[in-house]
Amino acid sequence: MTKEKEEPQKSYRELHKPASEFASREEYREHELIIMNPKRWSLNLPNRDYRFEIEDLVPALSGTIGGTALYFGMIGGWTEGFGLPHEFLLKNVRLEWLLISLLFMIPISGFFNPRANTAGIHGPMIPLIPLVVIAGGHPLAMMLMIGVFGLILSILKGGSRLINMTSSGVTGGLILFLGLSGAIDQINGLQKWSVDLDLGFKYIVAFMTVIIVYGFLAKINKRWMAIPVCSVASLLVALAFGAPLNFITAPGLPPFNPLWWWGNETGWMLGFPDFGHFVAAFPFALLAIAMWPPDFLSHRIFQELNYPKGSEKTLMHVDDTMINCSIRQIVTGLIGSGNVTSSWGTLIIPAGIAKRPIPAATILMGVFGISAVLSGYALDVLSFPPVFRVALLVGVFFPLMEAGMAMIKEMKQAQAAALCIFGSLVINPVFGWSLTMLLDNMGILGDVERSKSLSLANRLIIPLVTVVLCSFAMLIVGLIPGIPAII
Repeated sequence: MTKEKEEPQKSYRELHKPASEFASREEYREHELIIMNPKRWSLNLPNRDYRFEIEDLVPALSGTIGGTALYFGMIGGWTEGFGLPHEFLLKNVRLEWLLISLLFMIPISGFFNPRANTAGIHGPMIPLIPLVVIAGGHPLAMMLMIGVFGLILSILKGGSRLINMTSSGVTGGLILFLGLSGAIDQINGLQKWSVDLDLGFKYIVAFMTVIIVYGFLAKINKRWMAIPVCSVASLLVALAFGAPLNFITAPGLPPFNPLWWWGNETGWMLGFPDFGHFVAAFPFALLAIAMWPPDFLSHRIFQELNYPKGSEKTLMHVDDTMINCSIRQIVTGLIGSGNVTSSWGTLIIPAGIAKRPIPAATILMGVFGISAVLSGYALDVLSFPPVFRVALLVGVFFPLMEAGMAMIKEMKQAQAAALCIFGSLVINPVFGWSLTMLLDNMGILGDVERSKSLSLANRLIIPLVTVVLCSFAMLIVGLIPGIPAII
């Protein structure tokens, strides 16, 4: 008796249906996610493997606004620490945008691995950059070590394993804390900006406008449009109150010669790093990698919460994203960039809410980013506080808080979430996440039955090693309150 041949799986192109055949755009977008089957590390083409939709414009614009703001924050920390001029900052932001767009964003996440989220900016590391400078660290030394450590972690599949080991209670507490603390930072920043300009309480009018617009978008199920709509609303309110928006960044290109950037008298004016630079930057590089799993977890969760059942093939692949980030960190660092990388949250969070996959929005974001840095004047708008702070609020931190609260449904989950938030407040989110994951997996808190189902490695060994490594890195650089830095 001969076995019947299995019917070959239909391709995305064969399964695609026009939007007119669906009752709503949301049903159409969900169907697109279900029928997609993106290939990892192989060529994926528009119309054959995925499509561009009008909804892709929103996460692309969101990622452009948020990414530019974070680039200025990250590279600005190096610039201020080394006493470099503002012109250097502009050149390096331009260099970073062009390198990531042309070498990684468009070709990798857009065409060759749509499941690898594009490598963005490591937001939690921005406050630590001045400490790296004080410790005697070198940007290139730090980036090379982050790249190597990240490759090791991704090859061992450590990132995906740590994420799979984290319960929904710990995850909910982590992303709730990240959302709340990030929102407070943006509110305080915009308040300070308005006071410095003698605008007084008028920033409250801008926030009230944003809250009303955001609430209306949520009511009509258009929350995925929050970043552009709320940013424009905040911009108009600020201009109406007389806030100055100066166009001072002329069109131009940055230098692309690595020898110019890493020269003794040009660029960073530091030369290439020596052994001492690597020693000083080592704990910060280790801490940056320790922050990757919770950072990636807070991004992927938006796809899991919003994508329909059957669309697992389009979810962000954690280990592939780590490979993408690691290689990008090494390559862009060698050329001259000052950015410390992680998964691009200001793209993937709005894309998850909009029920759109990674590739099309990523390609559009690359085009927007290139256009912005070449024009110059667009950078002035994107770096205007009412624009980028509101974009981060409604596009990243509000959704993080919403997702965190949505994941906490039972008391045992609330216990884990509360302890994670407490640990994050006392030390920082890395410590809160790693310690609570250890206690939760051991069954000391949270779901005891879940703990019994875990292997010894997942229940004790890996979480304990994670806590020790994270604590060691924080101890060295002085991130544990009351204990001075060793270096």
